[in-house]
Amino acid sequence: MPQTTVPTTAVPKTRSTTGRRRSANVLVDNAFFIFGGAAAVWLAWIALTESFAWGWFLVLFFVLFWLLLAYLVLPRLHRILTTIYVPDYFIGRARTSDGLLGDPINLAVLGSEAKLDEAMTRAGWTRADEVTLASSWRIVASTLLRRSYDEAPVSPLFLFGHQQDIAYQQEVKGNPAKRHHVRFWRCPDGWLLPGGHRADWMAAGTFDRAVGFSLFTLQVTHKIDANTDIERDHIVSSLTGADIGVGVDVIRDFSSGYHSRNGGGDSIETDGDLPVLDVRPVAVDETSVAVADHADNRRAALAERRPVPTVLGFLLMLLRVVAGGIFILLTVLEWRTFVQSVVIDPTTGSIDPTSLQVAEVVLAAVMVIMGIGLFVYLALAVFVYLGHNWARIAAMAFSAFLVVAAAINYFEGHGYVPLRNNLLGLPLDILVVLALSSQRSRLWARRVRPRPGDAGAATENAAADETTTR
Repeated sequence: MPQTTVPTTAVPKTRSTTGRRRSANVLVDNAFFIFGGAAAVWLAWIALTESFAWGWFLVLFFVLFWLLLAYLVLPRLHRILTTIYVPDYFIGRARTSDGLLGDPINLAVLGSEAKLDEAMTRAGWTRADEVTLASSWRIVASTLLRRSYDEAPVSPLFLFGHQQDIAYQQEVKGNPAKRHHVRFWRCPDGWLLPGGHRADWMAAGTFDRAVGFSLFTLQVTHKIDANTDIERDHIVSSLTGADIGVGVDVIRDFSSGYHSRNGGGDSIETDGDLPVLDVRPVAVDETSVAVADHADNRRAALAERRPVPTVLGFLLMLLRVVAGGIFILLTVLEWRTFVQSVVIDPTTGSIDPTSLQVAEVVLAAVMVIMGIGLFVYLALAVFVYLGHNWARIAAMAFSAFLVVAAAINYFEGHGYVPLRNNLLGLPLDILVVLALSSQRSRLWARRVRPRPGDAGAATENAAADETTTR
């Protein structure tokens, strides 16, 4: 059958323009991403050096330094470096949100989500909750108070460019810090394992043995048992022993056996075998299918939900506006005292009436300009919250400008940046850049919003995801 050719005029003329615009966005985002990392390093250094002048507050500043280092500086530096040297294709390892190599992929599954969910549930596994603010707080409370939380969420790991689709766990009774858990990722359509083997799901099963600090980021995290093969075999035996029809076929030496570390710095070891579980014979009822469909709809809704970094950036911008408003209000309330303190002669203590009038006019103009600036900044924050990419870039550019100005003043010796007097200044600007330059924030802001009848929107949206980290 002869192929149908598409006339040249049928190709949208905006395609190349859209591609150039997206490439420019990627370059700008990458620049802000690196700038945010450098600024976070500087902020951590200021926090460390100032801590020695705070007496008993030294401990608080060291805590601040650890928080900045563990949750801002090191994750951003890892993300920058791993984008360069960690392969972005399947190598039998998941990746952390910072780009570090995570847990080994040690299971494959054949079958639908409904059958997988039925098999795991009947084998004694509990489906983990999604990571939300409420579930995160609950797992912290359960760990500290040693309360049971069978549905505790697991941290996100990434494969095929997205975090796990579902996760299951078995809590060790009486000790929330210990649990069996396994993450599942749905394989892309038509994707084959190396060697041509087919799979619908890939999985990583590990055993949490304690709560500790990550070797690579210093964050509080679960520590896993080194022998991941034991957990892999436990998952297989729990499914095959449940008498529900699950079959298993092992691909021997799928990878060479190795010793390594995961993204938290924990030692891992495996013999390289890959069991392929077949859950297709598992009988499911309509309830299980409905649960799987509901989970799909929930994941789709979560994908469209405004990401946490965007909300954080918006709240930080609001805090900046509130701080500026309070400053203007306090200045107006202490107007006469403030103006007199500016024009008073330090030697005689006298005040020139002419200078006083000029100072009042200048200060009034400054307050008006600040008020207009705060209003514009508030409007910019609203547009950031609504997901407009131009507003996100403008907000980062404004904050970066203020950070650069403070840095010039700092390094040229005109003064230093005391955090005790600038907690709502420099740190907020750096945090705004860090939040809005994150991958989740940029992806959401640069998503293509489909219009009625726009058949190419989904394709362009997928293309944006493909190029966002390049």
